[in-house]
Amino acid sequence: MFFNSQGKAEVTYDAIVVGSGISGGWAAKELSEKGLKTLVLERGRDVRHGEYPTAGNDPWDYEAGERVPPEEVKKHYEKQDRTGYTVRQSNKHWFVKDDEHPYSEVKRFDWMRGYHTGGRSIMWGRQSYRLSDLDFEANAKEGIAVDWPIRYADLAPWYDYVETFAGVSGQAEGLPQLPDGVFLPPMELNCVEKELKQGIAANFDDRILTIGRTAHLTEPNPEIHGTRGKCQFRNRCIRGCPFGAYFSSNAATLPAAEATGNMTLRPHSVVHSLIMDPATGKASGVRVIDGETGEQHEFFAKIIFLNASALGSTFILMNTVTDEFPDGLGSSSGQLGRNVMDHHFKVGARGTWDGHEDMYYKGRRPNGFYIPRFRNINAATKRDDYLRGFGYQGGGSRENWMRGVKELDMTLGAEFKDALVQPGPWQLGMNGFGECLPYEDNRVYLNHDVKDIHGLPTLTMDAEFKDNEMAMRKDMAASAAEMLEAAGFKDVETYDDGSYPGLGIHEMGTARMGRDRKTSVLNKWNQVWDAPNVFVTDGAAMTSAGCQNPSLTYMALTARAADYAVQELKKMNL
Repeated sequence: MFFNSQGKAEVTYDAIVVGSGISGGWAAKELSEKGLKTLVLERGRDVRHGEYPTAGNDPWDYEAGERVPPEEVKKHYEKQDRTGYTVRQSNKHWFVKDDEHPYSEVKRFDWMRGYHTGGRSIMWGRQSYRLSDLDFEANAKEGIAVDWPIRYADLAPWYDYVETFAGVSGQAEGLPQLPDGVFLPPMELNCVEKELKQGIAANFDDRILTIGRTAHLTEPNPEIHGTRGKCQFRNRCIRGCPFGAYFSSNAATLPAAEATGNMTLRPHSVVHSLIMDPATGKASGVRVIDGETGEQHEFFAKIIFLNASALGSTFILMNTVTDEFPDGLGSSSGQLGRNVMDHHFKVGARGTWDGHEDMYYKGRRPNGFYIPRFRNINAATKRDDYLRGFGYQGGGSRENWMRGVKELDMTLGAEFKDALVQPGPWQLGMNGFGECLPYEDNRVYLNHDVKDIHGLPTLTMDAEFKDNEMAMRKDMAASAAEMLEAAGFKDVETYDDGSYPGLGIHEMGTARMGRDRKTSVLNKWNQVWDAPNVFVTDGAAMTSAGCQNPSLTYMALTARAADYAVQELKKMNL
């Protein structure tokens, strides 16, 4: 039973955006600014910019420190805690409770989620890199999966556009495999990172180290960034930034959309399926469960943007079952829910540096260094044991007082106290992020036997990293150690702590773009082939993964698709 108390006209908009995270915020901004009355449906609670309850807290503000009691983790956050850093007293409110929002695993899959306004744009790592034609052309050149329907030239102006508004600090390097962007002043490398940079430059002609390209305002421009402030180097970003210094939907795109007067944001709105019009072959609206009351509602619009996250948007498509599409809207190609990708990581090397005992660093820089991909770039860098490549993210620091824990049996009293206040030796680590190929048998599908807190079916995950990724990981560890040793670091050791899909929090694929409706879910404008007024511009759209953090690409794809959608609406093609 539906509880629309208004007439249909009062629940009808020009556009509906499902989700308010990285891509949903951009869809809301672009559609609203172009004059469309836009309804944004967020399944979780509303969070206004500045309403970040723990942003100013210190560990001693909690009775037992940051630690969440094991019994609470086991009951509510067992899967959300798999990253090893997510569930803390200061940030647990941003993560879903596993017992309320379950999923099933044929193979291990670490799905981290935040259901609230802004979604994971509050908690994201903020690393912002462009894909290149090396990425857009790889599938076609290697005969893997399907070809991207776009190239770098199609997206380059949209990268410029979203970088300018979001604010990305970084250093131009002139690399074809990592295109430069519109950068704010870069953050500074510390002394041991500079040693590694110089060591790499002196010993390798195919590798460089640069500061991370990160969506933080290092030099705000009020005409572009409004009231957002400058990064304060607190490194408490996962709690929410009250200064608005890092890019989030809450601080940037949603306020811009709201300022137009064209956006209506409705929280606690769980979209579970689309309303299809068999006469037109288009979607006429969405079906919603109110997360607080359980009431069901319907909302209507000319165009619909699905930005519920890769697996969230795919769930909505799969759950939109009609006589024509018994396996869900977008399933006519057989690819809906398939080709799950994520970046594999937690492999690399670490070492120590002798010297610079008189040096330290100021603040807590919320960023590290980046070593761009240098494998399989050209004939000279081609590997025979795996396809594609990887980059490294890392950082150097000085050991702190915590090293005293293992020294308790060595010194006591004043000597021990004095040792604790002296910074320890310099150490540096680098962590590889590798590309996962799009495998058709890496998939998710609906599970009608396990229901969530709203009584909806859930997802079952059946995905894994395969031989290509495993071969790459060996090189990721070995190459990291090779660079550290060449640069003069000591006590170098490699590590591989294992990685499972989902843990990189870069879920991609499942509704891929392509050139042929028989082999893909979306066309080159991110329209669902089976319903051209439905656009999917989050991670579900990715045809391949690259090894770069993907959020900047989601932003660019969304801005591009929104511009196209409005043009098509004006032409009355939608």
